[in-house]
Amino acid sequence: MSIKVKAAGLATTIQDLGREGYYHLGIPISGAMDRLALRAANLLVGNDEGAAGLEAVFLGPELEFTQDATVAVTGGELPPKIDGEVKETWTAIPVKAGQVLSFDYIRRGARAYIAVSGGIDTPPALGSRSTYAIGALGGFHGRGIQPGDELPVGADFQSKREGLSVPDRLRRQPGNPVELRVLTGLYWHRITEAAGKRFFEETWKVAPEADRMGYRFQGGTPIEFVEREQPFSAGSDPSNITDAPYPYGSIQVPGGTEPIILHRDAVSGGGFFTLGAVISADMDLIGQLQPHTETRFVEVDMQIALDARRERAKILEDIRTSLT
Repeated sequence: MSIKVKAAGLATTIQDLGREGYYHLGIPISGAMDRLALRAANLLVGNDEGAAGLEAVFLGPELEFTQDATVAVTGGELPPKIDGEVKETWTAIPVKAGQVLSFDYIRRGARAYIAVSGGIDTPPALGSRSTYAIGALGGFHGRGIQPGDELPVGADFQSKREGLSVPDRLRRQPGNPVELRVLTGLYWHRITEAAGKRFFEETWKVAPEADRMGYRFQGGTPIEFVEREQPFSAGSDPSNITDAPYPYGSIQVPGGTEPIILHRDAVSGGGFFTLGAVISADMDLIGQLQPHTETRFVEVDMQIALDARRERAKILEDIRTSLT
C-alpha cells in the first residue's frame, strides 16, 4: 500500500520517536516534537507506539489512499476531513481506497500527528525513519514530503479500531499562559542573582524563529552576567564559553538577550552558556506553542522533575488502558 501526496502542507515530515545513540557524534535525536501525541496516534490505529507517522506544522497535507486503512490525528487541533467531511481528532477514522484525507484550519496548538495503520514504511536511517532534513537523514529521501511523493505503508495486521477515541482529559495541551518547568544548570553561576530572579518572574513570548532546532523567546529583560576573566578559547561576549555539550532541552541565551530552548533537531554542543534545561515532562508542550504565545519559566528541583516524569508516564499508561 502507498499514500499519494497531493499537497504537502507546511513542513510536513515523517517522524517516529527518534534515533537515539548518536548525539555524541553530533547527530541529534530528531523524532516527533510532541512524543505523547505521536504515541497516542499510533495506539489509536493499532500500531507500535514508535511507528513512523507524519508531523504537520500549522497546515495539513492532502493525501490520497490506495487501500483501505485507519488513520488518527492527534496533537494540535487540526481537524481532519475525509473527502471534505470533517472528522474528529484523537479518534480512529476509517479511510477507503481512493478517498482523500485533507485538513481544516488549525484551531489550537502548532503540530498535528497523523498515524496510518501499518505505519509509514520508508527505509530507516541509523535505526529511525525520522526526518533530519539538515543532515538529509531519514524521512522521504532525507527531506520533508512533497507533492507527487508516494509514501509506502507497512502491512496492517491489527483488527479494525474505528471509533476508538482518547478521552478529553488525556489530551495534553499547554496551559494559558504556558508554564515550562526548568532545572537550573551548570552555568547558572554566570548570571547575577537579580537576573536569575527576573528570568523566572517575567513573561516571555514565543518568537517567530521557532522550529525543530529550537524555540526562541522574546520580551524579557536582557540577562546580566557576573564579571569574569575571559577563559582560554572562549569568545569575548559574556555569554560565550569554552565549547561544551548541550543536553536536550537546554536553554542557551546568546548575548544574554533571547533564550532559545534546544529541541529535537538541535546541535549537540557549542560555545554559548546554558542557564538550565526544560524538564523532560514539558518538552512535548513546546512543540505545540505558536509564535507570540505568552510563556512563563518556573524553577523546580530534581524531585519535582522526577514526579512530573512519572505523571506524564501515568497519562500515557491511561491512554493505553482507555484504548484496550
